[in-house]
Amino acid sequence: MPIASEAVQFLGFYVALGAMCCALALIDLRHGIIPDALNLAIAVLGVAQAIVFGNPTDGFEALGEAAAVAVIFLLLRRLYFLLRQAEGLGLGDVKFLAAAATWVGMTGIPTLLLIATLSALAAAGSLQLAGRQMKRQTSMPFGPFLALGLLLTPAFQRWLSLI
Repeated sequence: MPIASEAVQFLGFYVALGAMCCALALIDLRHGIIPDALNLAIAVLGVAQAIVFGNPTDGFEALGEAAAVAVIFLLLRRLYFLLRQAEGLGLGDVKFLAAAATWVGMTGIPTLLLIATLSALAAAGSLQLAGRQMKRQTSMPFGPFLALGLLLTPAFQRWLSLI
């Protein structure tokens, strides 16, 4: 049975995204930053796949959704800081969410965040059970969990039609 050309093309884009997400997760775990170059590469790849599977207008739509997501999360980041006097979401995380929006759209961001937060909570719980003291002030890089969310959300959207 022949494999659909579109599926092979998507798999190529997805493998490249997977490599970038793995690199991003390792860098964030080791250095506590998400490099702008990786965020930009993820965004460019997302726009490219939107154009390949749609048309140039879809690429512009993906960029518009990324801009909207960036503005929303910049405002949420600022609001959290004003209320708590502490940073809750790094700027790299905000840029990553904007780049991720080129892949999953605005409607996929809640699913991505759900996957990221649940996996982060599971990791924090596992660390607590392993004997590491987890307090309110304990910080954990969120990038690896966001990367996991980005890897799973398009798979759900494309192959499982869950969202």
